[in-house]
Amino acid sequence: MGSDEPLVFRDLEINGGGATATATVRFGLVRDLWGNLLKVVFGTKLAAWTLGLSLLGLAHLAERVSFLTEQIAFFTGPTVGGLVNATCGNATELILAMLALHQNKIHILKFSLLGSILSNLLLVLGTSLLFGGLSNLNKQQTFNPKVANVSSLVLLLGLLCQMLPLTSRFASPSAKLWTDLFVLELSRTCSIIMLIAYLVYVFFQLKTHNQFFGLPEEEEDDEEMAIIGLWSSFGWLVGMTIVIAVLSQYVVDTIEESSQSWGVSVSFMSIIVLPIMGNAAEHAGSVIFAVKNKLDITLGIALGSAAQISVFVVPLSVAVGWCLGIKMDLDFGLIQTASLAFAIVLTLFTLQDGNSHYIKGMVLLLSYVAISFCFFYSNY
Repeated sequence: MGSDEPLVFRDLEINGGGATATATVRFGLVRDLWGNLLKVVFGTKLAAWTLGLSLLGLAHLAERVSFLTEQIAFFTGPTVGGLVNATCGNATELILAMLALHQNKIHILKFSLLGSILSNLLLVLGTSLLFGGLSNLNKQQTFNPKVANVSSLVLLLGLLCQMLPLTSRFASPSAKLWTDLFVLELSRTCSIIMLIAYLVYVFFQLKTHNQFFGLPEEEEDDEEMAIIGLWSSFGWLVGMTIVIAVLSQYVVDTIEESSQSWGVSVSFMSIIVLPIMGNAAEHAGSVIFAVKNKLDITLGIALGSAAQISVFVVPLSVAVGWCLGIKMDLDFGLIQTASLAFAIVLTLFTLQDGNSHYIKGMVLLLSYVAISFCFFYSNY
């Protein structure tokens, strides 16, 4: 027993004899076994394996969550169903953000949210337009520019609210203490503005202009039937969300150790690797719809998800940190914010004329590759 014996005898002396002592000893043994299991299975040397397996599990669960939200959409209608799909599709990012915030790992939180926006705008949308254009060389691929314009405006608002704290820090670099307080207060104020904008954006989608976000008539005619019921879908959705939370805990706990084991920076792991796995289901669905020449759905997936993270998940993280006394702000860093700005600008130019071809997708995709190498060579 070694060092474990004093603990056992101390429990016996405190609790006396009989059933109480036996229960205490058994509880101590279970606790020690559980602690040893965590050290052996989820220790530092296996952090990379834990992270990799957790990411694979998250990718599969994200695809199943997408399936369940599609089943719910049969009962709620296409507009509400699309909003539920976008919200639940970002469940992985939201849970990761809250866990990282709870552990005060602000840098991982910021990197993962930024990476999810970049992934949706450049990787998901770029790959979709590329393969959609190559699969429809003899067809003119068009989409409703009104939906793209609304989502782009929301993204620009989110970008503005992230740039203001960053530029404020460079405006007065001498007074660091005052600047930190000013950046924090400005971030919290801008977060409230962003959350208000998101509520208006949802109201715009569901009430005043829901005709822009509905399915085209030819797609409504091909409507399928639900495979499982509404409450069954909801029950499975809750269960999978719990499992996602457990796997996300492992991701947050092991990402820094895994970055050291793999010899890559934490920024690359958080901005590039995590979003690729988390957006796997959305990525596959977006490409499939683009190949079928249904770009309105593709844009709804990519732009809708990016806009929701930008003006909902990001400011919500700031607000929750505010309530918990954690200094979470909107200063994502110079290179990170610049990458986001160029990604939004490229997306705006790509979608401005209401039609698409494969060269647009190739430009977006190559831009994502360039940004990926930037963070791959980063030291942080």
